[in-house]
Amino acid sequence: MTGTRAQLRDFLLQWFGDYFLGSPFLWYDLIVLAWIALFALILHLILRLVSQRLVKNRFSEQAAQPDSKSPLYSAKKLARNISFVLQGAVVVIQAQLWIPEGTTFLYLIKMITDQWIILFALLSLFSLLDIFQAISDKRPLSAHFPLRGFLQTIKLIASVLTAILAVSLLMNKSPLILLSGLGALSAVLLLVFKDAILGLVAGIQLSANNMLAVGDWLEMPKYGADGDVIDIALTTVKVRNWDKTITTIPTYALISDSFKNWRGMSDSGGRRIKRSIHLEMSSVHFLDEAAVVALKKADLLSEYLESTLLVIEEQNITKKVDMSCTLNGRRLTNVGTFRHYLVALLKQHPHIHQDMTLMVRQLAPTTQGLPIEIYAFTNTTNWGEYENIQSDIFDHILAVLPAFSLRAHEAPTGSDIRQLINLNSG
Repeated sequence: MTGTRAQLRDFLLQWFGDYFLGSPFLWYDLIVLAWIALFALILHLILRLVSQRLVKNRFSEQAAQPDSKSPLYSAKKLARNISFVLQGAVVVIQAQLWIPEGTTFLYLIKMITDQWIILFALLSLFSLLDIFQAISDKRPLSAHFPLRGFLQTIKLIASVLTAILAVSLLMNKSPLILLSGLGALSAVLLLVFKDAILGLVAGIQLSANNMLAVGDWLEMPKYGADGDVIDIALTTVKVRNWDKTITTIPTYALISDSFKNWRGMSDSGGRRIKRSIHLEMSSVHFLDEAAVVALKKADLLSEYLESTLLVIEEQNITKKVDMSCTLNGRRLTNVGTFRHYLVALLKQHPHIHQDMTLMVRQLAPTTQGLPIEIYAFTNTTNWGEYENIQSDIFDHILAVLPAFSLRAHEAPTGSDIRQLINLNSG
């Protein structure tokens, strides 16, 4: 204290001693405390007014609808926390100005304000990191670089270091002494922060290898996850399933277990159709002339039938094949013609991706009939549109089967059995 402030203190102590009951030192400490609180309050109001104006000017485009994840919200928290840090510093300065060194009251004020400053300095760092996160979430790059996990790691490390610093100040010991003793607690710390450490390593691998990003369609049956990734944090990955439920997956599980990422499908611009229709094998036969004439009327088959029949006829004539026997020579089948019709149908379909794999193939016969598989890609990845396109194609396929004298395989139903029983009983 300077001479002037010392004289003022002595005067106040004398005055309190003459006109107030109790200890004059207590009354002086209360007056000093009230003055410091008033000064801190005035400073708080000034800082709040200035910070609000600065924040609104910087984030004016978001001022209309701030939310907890917006940069404006985090910026307001940052300004408030910094103002609290400054208030703590002002309290210490004011206390040192008006309270003599070495007194218990000054020691208590310093101890409390030190913890206050440390706490709000940590919260200021958190708010600053939240601003980075909020800004990153609005950038396309953030989808391929999940920043949240790394920011949470910084928060965790900062929290541990802040706790060490706070304890060292309370104990009036050097932080290095506490840090030197952490070696003995390393096993405990590894156990406590196991998920965080595993999550950090997993997050680095996911980001470095571009394995997963926010917005990807993730399918992981082990955890019941099938939907869009909405958040990648330090220890967890959140997936919004198609039924709108939320599944939380440990981040490290994405490294240790297998999962399916549908991003490649979304990026390709096409979604695969891979579905079979099973035909009754008893309905497969050679085409006769009447069937060929009828099928030539189809625009998608006329050119194919003309060219193929010409080639077959030339081969049979060249080889002098006896066509009176169905076992001799080459002939068109209804199922083969049906396959070529489907290929032509897909090639002229406006919603089938023509630059991706397109085929109609016959699979091995089973007890369920002869499978004819459609393998193609739609030119859209939208789920609803994809299902409509696929359904329209197979609706058409089922409807044209009779034109080829083909039948879809159906297992006997209860109605079939009842009709058979009634027929036999009649």
